[in-house]
Amino acid sequence: MRDIQKLKEIAVTLRKDIIKMLTESASGHPGGSLSAVEILTALYFSEMRVDPNNPRWEDRDRFVLCKGHAAPVLYAALAEKGFFDKSHLMTLRKLGSILQGHPNMNDTPGVDMSTGSLGQGLSVANGMALAAKLDNKDYRVYALLGDGEIEEGQVWEAAMTAAHYKLDNLTAFLDHNGLQIDGQVTEVMNVEPVDEKFKAFGWHVIVIDGHNFEEIFKAIDEAKSVKGKPTMIIANTVKGKGVSFMENAVGWHGTAPSKEQCEEALAELGGENNA
Repeated sequence: MRDIQKLKEIAVTLRKDIIKMLTESASGHPGGSLSAVEILTALYFSEMRVDPNNPRWEDRDRFVLCKGHAAPVLYAALAEKGFFDKSHLMTLRKLGSILQGHPNMNDTPGVDMSTGSLGQGLSVANGMALAAKLDNKDYRVYALLGDGEIEEGQVWEAAMTAAHYKLDNLTAFLDHNGLQIDGQVTEVMNVEPVDEKFKAFGWHVIVIDGHNFEEIFKAIDEAKSVKGKPTMIIANTVKGKGVSFMENAVGWHGTAPSKEQCEEALAELGGENNA
């Protein structure tokens, strides 16, 4: 049974942790981290088969954060799940920290793939999914791409590959918030219609509200029922979701909040509490 109310509470906690760690580091990417909170909350706290006490468990489900600059949302989720102590969050991007600006699978418990060079993550997810089939394993692979990221040509090579090898154990999410570092995705390099493109590449495609847990889980369940092709869940989201002055504002793609802005954001999210 999925406890939607509990998941909503976790999502608020993750948003607070994202804001606090970025404020402490004075560097990082809040916009695309906040837009993906519900997706990672659903995956890590309800759907994925993972064990914080055994991060390299061979039969675990895998997650690839293709848009590696959104590392804060992954770190917040992993810490809340218990992969490492939450005190590490305040060391984000600091020298010697296990939490750098992009995920590092060698240093951070729970990170399945080092990412950050946009466009490469889906290829790696393909390899994981193909390995599961070759090894007769039943784990599933999840990937999260950014809509600006899919301007990269390698994404479409990977899309062809996933369909060619019938990787029905692969589910990808597209964080479709409409903004990238240089502005609106449709103006920088228009990728629309995204749904028709992935369908043409042989994927099963589902379009959802990426902040609605019911829709997220319905899509995940549908993806698990699909045979013979990978699934792309296009999640329509709001960049900077949850903090009014960050929402749909391209300037918050890669700008950390000041201490005053942090306090304002935390107040909007319900106060500091102990989150």
